[in-house]
Amino acid sequence: MNAEVLTISVDSMFVHKVWEEQELSKISQKKVPFPMVSDLNGTIGKLYNVYDEDLKLNLRGTFIIDPDGIVQAAEILSAGAGRSIAETIRKIQAVQHVKCTNGAEVTPVNWEPGKQVLKPSPELAGNVWSVWKK
Repeated sequence: MNAEVLTISVDSMFVHKVWEEQELSKISQKKVPFPMVSDLNGTIGKLYNVYDEDLKLNLRGTFIIDPDGIVQAAEILSAGAGRSIAETIRKIQAVQHVKCTNGAEVTPVNWEPGKQVLKPSPELAGNVWSVWKK
């Protein structure tokens, strides 16, 4: 997908090693193909506003950052809430599609690759419903 993935947590590299070897590798049946970064004191988490001072951990944040370093999507969940890998992939595809068309096409709700896009224009304003129902 021409995307880089990494995970960041307040856990040490030793905890990450055990997590990968004893949990993730058994869940996925293979080696985790992305780096696991230690943020022991929450420095990175604080930059992204996901560090919880009371819990001393980073909440579950997912950030899609484009090649220019601009955050295109962000989702922050409580520490116990699970995420959807399929939805993260869909969001990456949507962001990439919009960027690829230089904003000439945008992706509506529940968009997936190959599905209908919208072309922003003055004529579209107030008429999305008529385009959407086609």
